[in-house]
Amino acid sequence: MHDLPVIELVHPLPGFPEHRRFALVQLDEDGVLCDLRSLDDPDLRFLVASPVPFFPDYAPVVGDDVVAELEIEDASDVLVLLVLTTGTSLADSTANLRAPVLVNTTTRRAAQVILDDATLSVAVPLAP
Repeated sequence: MHDLPVIELVHPLPGFPEHRRFALVQLDEDGVLCDLRSLDDPDLRFLVASPVPFFPDYAPVVGDDVVAELEIEDASDVLVLLVLTTGTSLADSTANLRAPVLVNTTTRRAAQVILDDATLSVAVPLAP
């Protein structure tokens, strides 16, 4: 298991103003599921996943302000993560498509971005 270097949030996650430094810890061999773990509070962690295996057509559109804040120069430098809410099984788990976490893999700057698209839900089932 390999850990990515520290990720620095340009804005704290809603409800967690003191936490800006996280490590991304891979939880499975494929790197689909990860823990976004606070470096300031080991008990604070968010289960995140790449949208690709679950929502292959998901392509969040973000404003120029986000691009500037995260210092994004190329779309290929962006890692998109969905925050998951786990149920008793994968079938009961949901993903927040309305507010993905975007990580610039070059600068390690990240932010949870609330998208303007009202058609996206904060609780979309992972299993169809």
